[in-house]
Amino acid sequence: MLATAFLGAAWRYWLSVFPRVGREIRHWRESAGRIPDPVLRELALDAQRSKRGNLEGAAAFAAFVPHARRTAVVRALVAFQTVYDYADTLSEQPCEDPTANGHSLHQALLVALDPGAEHLNYYAHHPAGADEGYLNELVDTCRGALRTLPSFELVAAPAARAAARIVGYQTLNNWGPGGSHHAYAEWAAAETPPGSDLRWWETGASAGSSLGIFALIAAAADPRVRAADAAAMEDAYFPWIGALHTLLDSLVDEQEDLAEGLHCLVEHYSSPRERVTRMQAIAERSVRCAYALPHGNRHAIVVAGMTSFYLSAPEASLPHAREASEQVLRAMGDLAAPTFLVLRVRRVAARMAERVAWLRRRADRRGARDDGGARDRDGARDGGGSTSGLPEVTLTPEVTLTIREVTTIQNETIRSVSCGARASGGT
Repeated sequence: MLATAFLGAAWRYWLSVFPRVGREIRHWRESAGRIPDPVLRELALDAQRSKRGNLEGAAAFAAFVPHARRTAVVRALVAFQTVYDYADTLSEQPCEDPTANGHSLHQALLVALDPGAEHLNYYAHHPAGADEGYLNELVDTCRGALRTLPSFELVAAPAARAAARIVGYQTLNNWGPGGSHHAYAEWAAAETPPGSDLRWWETGASAGSSLGIFALIAAAADPRVRAADAAAMEDAYFPWIGALHTLLDSLVDEQEDLAEGLHCLVEHYSSPRERVTRMQAIAERSVRCAYALPHGNRHAIVVAGMTSFYLSAPEASLPHAREASEQVLRAMGDLAAPTFLVLRVRRVAARMAERVAWLRRRADRRGARDDGGARDRDGARDGGGSTSGLPEVTLTPEVTLTIREVTTIQNETIRSVSCGARASGGT
């Protein structure tokens, strides 16, 4: 039953949802390219490039909505996550008041979920120029799509509460040089549900997650959803599933965050052993909460996919993260192996594409250095066009790879997928 649910979700995602995501991303890339301020334009484009996985992951929830509502749900999900990624990127830039800047920028998330709200001055504390209406368009696209969903009014209140927690997280989790996390810790401790036994930074992590909002938006496409269903989703995603989401993000970004002087949530654990134990416990509770929801298999698939997205990253296999990654992946159960392998293959394919792009640039540089007939003479002497004397494979008219290069890429793919299978408990 679970395997059938996974296969159906994968089929719908890759054949129906993913093409829609691509169209939405292309639209927002073109929109960002029209921003007149060069700094804002580059930040907007960089947020889309570097965080594309966030957009694809957000849209995964659309695989479970009726086909007639799928385009609207994808549009809302991609627009909302694009707002979040853009605001997050801007809030990390140097400014006079990082706290006020983070608060103003992330107000766009609240407005994006409120069809009747007026736009605010999101750049009130940011040294920005004109964005040509880019952020307003994102907000309006999100709430315009939400208006068309039959049950949005029913999920609007818990979605707004989740967005408000994101604003709190982003406001208090950004501080300037010499600042401290005390205000953030006090706020997160106050948000911790009684009896959960969560550490303040674990609750704070959950507050920063957008997964609960995505689940509610997807549910809004179903005219049969009940208020009790929305409440159950809110309780499952905050704090458990959301905590796992952001802690995994912190785990794989730990080295980068420390190098850049950014706040790293997983650094608050007193020891590597506590980190492993706590993250494993949160992962196990997240899985139980997902299965307990109405249509629990769907939520379990999303949780496994989210987990696999982070743990298929190369950083998850580094010494500081390896044990926690293995235990969290094990907690996902049977769904971990297929989702992990699919995402690992995608990451390897992306690296292959980068390799081919590099080879194309190298070939162009070599071509520019050749004096015309030299390459032809070398080709005739070697019995072909390869300067190494090895047979070649033509990928495109511009790029020809030797068999050695093709074999290297092929072996890298096999090695990466094999490592993924071992990490997932495969044989």
